[in-house]
Amino acid sequence: MGFPKALLPWRGITFLDALARSLAAVCDPVLAVVGHDAERIESGIAHPECIRFVRNPDYRLGQLSSLQAGLRAVPAQAGGVLFTLVDHPRVRLATLRALLEDPLPLIAAPVWEGRRGHPVFVRQDLFGEFLSLAQDETAKKVMHRHAAVTRLVTVDDPGIADDVDDTAAYERFLASGEAL
Repeated sequence: MGFPKALLPWRGITFLDALARSLAAVCDPVLAVVGHDAERIESGIAHPECIRFVRNPDYRLGQLSSLQAGLRAVPAQAGGVLFTLVDHPRVRLATLRALLEDPLPLIAAPVWEGRRGHPVFVRQDLFGEFLSLAQDETAKKVMHRHAAVTRLVTVDDPGIADDVDDTAAYERFLASGEAL
């Protein structure tokens, strides 16, 4: 993108502010893992008090290193985490609540019109499996291992399928009320 996705403006706030606001309604704390441009992101959001930033010095190693940095920062008493990418700012509160319905599954993933998306709920029992992955592996290895017990939650929420990876995708995102 040439610009931190976390700071992309949407509806008068940044992507990260929108996510933090939604997540704060169901999560405490809201952790945001930052790497490249960490200081710029931390100082560029409107409501830093809603977020506990976790710096990932190994961000160049990829998404898994950020997931692992975030998991290491989760309070010990947490029952699990909602993991999402920053380019999903439209996820609805109803989706977050549906993923967290009791009894908490090992994994819960939202599905909209046959497409899986983010955020994904992962119960605390699995943190060790994610943390033990080597840097040349992906989180999908753990997800596939537990596919048979993953709760797929059908939602009416195109925001779970957003994917803003370049300028053209961002322009489509802004122009559309639907998923990309």
